[in-house]
Amino acid sequence: MKTINCRTKNNIAISRLGLGAMRMADIQQGIDTIHAALDSGITYLNTGDFYGHGESEMLIREALKTRRREDVFISVKFGGMLTPEGRFYGIDVRPQSIQNYLAYTLKRLGTDYVDLYQPARINPYIPVEETIDSIADMIKAGYVRNVGITEIDANTLRRAHAVHPISLVELRYSLLDREIEESLIPTARELGIGIVTFANLFHGVIGGSNPDEKVAGLSRRMSPQAVEKLKQAVSRLDQLKEIADEKNVTVSQLAIAWVLAQGDDILALVGSRTVGQLLDTVKAIDIPLSEEDLQRIEQAIPKEYASNSAMLPVDLDENGLFKF
Repeated sequence: MKTINCRTKNNIAISRLGLGAMRMADIQQGIDTIHAALDSGITYLNTGDFYGHGESEMLIREALKTRRREDVFISVKFGGMLTPEGRFYGIDVRPQSIQNYLAYTLKRLGTDYVDLYQPARINPYIPVEETIDSIADMIKAGYVRNVGITEIDANTLRRAHAVHPISLVELRYSLLDREIEESLIPTARELGIGIVTFANLFHGVIGGSNPDEKVAGLSRRMSPQAVEKLKQAVSRLDQLKEIADEKNVTVSQLAIAWVLAQGDDILALVGSRTVGQLLDTVKAIDIPLSEEDLQRIEQAIPKEYASNSAMLPVDLDENGLFKF
């Protein structure tokens, strides 16, 4: 499988597709899916210490018992705070908490290092420099190989990179959410930072069996203007399907291929839960898109139809708790 092209300090080489392990509920099914991903050439596994209250990390540990650790690049997000029933109530990225979170992650993963460690979000009351500097200390101690960061603006990315080279920045990106094209992608490329994209199918709207139902669910956390724009985009998905049918691929595969076609420094993160889903998704890596193809896709779903994120904004108080 092709690897991303990033010019960071460690000159890492990872697959253009990555597997997210956030929603793998069934243990054996999850293990089989991770094995299928590794066998297909995927080397990047993405998790968080709060995914399933740590169950995601333990699942990866089980899956890697029969694999060589050095063949896998494990990315871990930290800092998400959950109630016992699984409700998010804040973000903890205090520098003094990082060693504690990392210690539990290493134990659950059954490894003595993680390849990439990144805060789940940045607390505006804590300078990003302090959070990144504390992760850098864990690199010096040998417990972390690379620093990552997610869901930030271009200025914050520059500030973080000035403290310690950022290897990867994780951002939402799809045909229906192209906000990062304005400043984040150019900044990452200027600094030589690889780009990991998630929500490539806009939460199942693209390629899903019932996009109208998905839009109805998302509308509760989007502005009326954004919802109307999204509905207009959904009405044009048939044009995207025509292109996919001509290429004998699915709309989902075409949408992921479009993301990958935006640059060889982009890694698309997919959330396949079963072996079948994974093997179907992997085919996107081999879909060639010519300039004419890209123009037709742009005509089908023009940039002006792209909505802002359907993710809830993170509004924190000085303690890192969500403001409700």
